[in-house]
Amino acid sequence: MIEVRHLTKRFGPKTAVDDLSFEVHSGTVTGFLGPNGAGKTTTLRSIVGLASPDQGDARVNGVSYRNLRAPMREVGALLDAKAYHPGRRARDHLRALAVASRIPVSRVDEVLGLVGLADVAGRRAGGFSLGMSQRLGIAAALLGDPPVLLFDEPVNGLDPEGIVWARKLMQALAAQGRTVFVSSHLMSEMALTASHVIVIGRGRLIADSSVQDIVRGSSRTSVRLRSPHAELVVPRLQEAGASVESSDDGSLMVTGLEAAQVGDVAFQAGAAVHELTTVQASLEEAFMELTQGAVEFGAPEEPGPTGSAPAWGDPVATGGWGPSTGAPGPQGGQG
Repeated sequence: MIEVRHLTKRFGPKTAVDDLSFEVHSGTVTGFLGPNGAGKTTTLRSIVGLASPDQGDARVNGVSYRNLRAPMREVGALLDAKAYHPGRRARDHLRALAVASRIPVSRVDEVLGLVGLADVAGRRAGGFSLGMSQRLGIAAALLGDPPVLLFDEPVNGLDPEGIVWARKLMQALAAQGRTVFVSSHLMSEMALTASHVIVIGRGRLIADSSVQDIVRGSSRTSVRLRSPHAELVVPRLQEAGASVESSDDGSLMVTGLEAAQVGDVAFQAGAAVHELTTVQASLEEAFMELTQGAVEFGAPEEPGPTGSAPAWGDPVATGGWGPSTGAPGPQGGQG
């Protein structure tokens, strides 16, 4: 379980995270969503001790990350897929992490096989594609077999087959009773992967709900109506307070009324009904609606070394070693 309580983090005049509170429970994949610059990566970094909050705190199973006795056995994190020495071979990278954290070296080949890198374990990681780097980062996150896992944009760079693999892996990990917290800007993928989402904007909590409830609550949900007597039913629908738009296929898209209400209006108008279908908003549409007014295009969460603005998604600047334990910290899946 992850607990964030009144977390606030500032970088100079910018408040990246503003009095943020939420919980991430075990046994489910929880998506962490928000526009660019919303504070997602700063929040993740605060959870794993790479950022020190100005107020509030973050705990894993009731303990601050800095106070965990065996961090990699408690928390696995992928925050930066490229956080490894480029000249080191993939297997050696994981062996170094295992030795530093007193994890049996035999675990290295297990996770390499799990993420599909067994055949390239002897290659230098600097030659890996972004997708292969993501797999290596996921392997590092799984190295200590931790009950809590954090992934920041884990499918970035993966091909379609790899995306499906990552989705099934995260769902399998949650099914084992682990806490799986996933930050992503790919709404369509989150709709397939997560069952619960936490949405933030400008560092503040916007929504903490199931994917189903987020979508169901969107005003973009509509009803598709097909009737050969549109001229009879449209005025009645508008009188009932609905908005009606014609689609290219000849159907009517009705918003403001539920399907049963649309059917009742059509019946009262004496109009035959050939189709009456509820059309749910997508998670992406619901997300856009929720985050209106909370978008900061190109605004970095925190100053980077060059001051350059990040690409879509939050900037990542993980440190090389854990904050106070002397063990590898959660960069590139170390955690």
